[in-house]
Amino acid sequence: MGNTTVRTAALEQQLVQDAAKAGIAASAATPSIEINDLKLSFGAFEVLKDLNLTVSQGEFLVLLGSSGCGKSTLLNCIAGLLDVSDGQIHIGGRNVTWEEPSERGIGMVFQSYALYPQMTVEGNLSFGLKNARVPKAKIAEKIAAAAKTLQIEPLLKRKPAALSGGQRQRVAIGRALVRDVDVFLFDEPLSNLDAKLRADLRVEIKQLHQTLGNTMIYVTHDQVEAMTLADRIAIMRGGNILQLASPNEIYSRPTCKYVAEFIGSPSMNFFEGTVTDNTFNSAAGSFDLQGYDFAAQTVPGQSAWLGIRPEHIAVGDAAAAEQNRMQAVVELVEPLGSDTLARARAGDQSIWVRMDGQAAIAPGDELALGFSASLANLFDKTSEERL
Repeated sequence: MGNTTVRTAALEQQLVQDAAKAGIAASAATPSIEINDLKLSFGAFEVLKDLNLTVSQGEFLVLLGSSGCGKSTLLNCIAGLLDVSDGQIHIGGRNVTWEEPSERGIGMVFQSYALYPQMTVEGNLSFGLKNARVPKAKIAEKIAAAAKTLQIEPLLKRKPAALSGGQRQRVAIGRALVRDVDVFLFDEPLSNLDAKLRADLRVEIKQLHQTLGNTMIYVTHDQVEAMTLADRIAIMRGGNILQLASPNEIYSRPTCKYVAEFIGSPSMNFFEGTVTDNTFNSAAGSFDLQGYDFAAQTVPGQSAWLGIRPEHIAVGDAAAAEQNRMQAVVELVEPLGSDTLARARAGDQSIWVRMDGQAAIAPGDELALGFSASLANLFDKTSEERL
């Protein structure tokens, strides 16, 4: 058991028996996941490090992070596609750490669709059920229900080669859906689709979760997907979870500078300086911190980063009413229709500002900027933890 093995090639066959074991019906067990002190190493390289995570019944949890952070590895450990080095995984109150994928009561949707090219859509949806010896009438009933839910009824007689990327992904979701498992795992299912299709399918997955109420764990590197889909987001880095909270909490009160930078586009603006009492001193100016909700005690002269999001910076006449004010010169303008992004320089500091889409500005224009300390974020310069 100590050897780490990947069984991706056998996934379909391993999960096929799950339908029979689950009785092709919703399990009476609580569809929650508990992960305790999970470790995974490839030789001397630690991929997951003493990771702990609890997913509530019916929750939509998103694992978010950059490439190589361990999010897909964690999902594969939950699915049973990777043998862990240490720790325990519980699904529905049952220890499944060393059980096969077919015994875990999960359905998985891959980035690559993993459809059988020689089979029709109907054949792909029914394959697992046939192998589990489900009665024909029951198979037809489940395929009809899944096809209606995913709006693929006209596609049932087509083969994957005749489908668009979005249609193939709907079929892949349908293949997991017909098994009526308690937990669905999604591994970057929309990353191969164009922007419009991603937005459309994102809405459909959200609606699917609201309809089914199943526990879902979703891996992505796309923060828009994470913010719009999740009940809670787990921000991962280096095999650890840095913050696990609601989208609003992660956006408004990030626990460290990495999370603050990762969420938001453009990224949060940062000023380097020192904190003394309720004042932040930087090259761009001195800013009043009255109204800031400190999370930790500071010492006079403590080195820190002050972060403020582009959308929290007031411009022009509105800036005059703000607690902290500064002057800046526009360097670059990016019109986006509904918004206008401007990169400006305040002293030796470049900052991004989000403005109204009709804002009439050009490079070289001077801007009056302002912000409130209540919307700012402070992080220790050394530890990068929230102050």
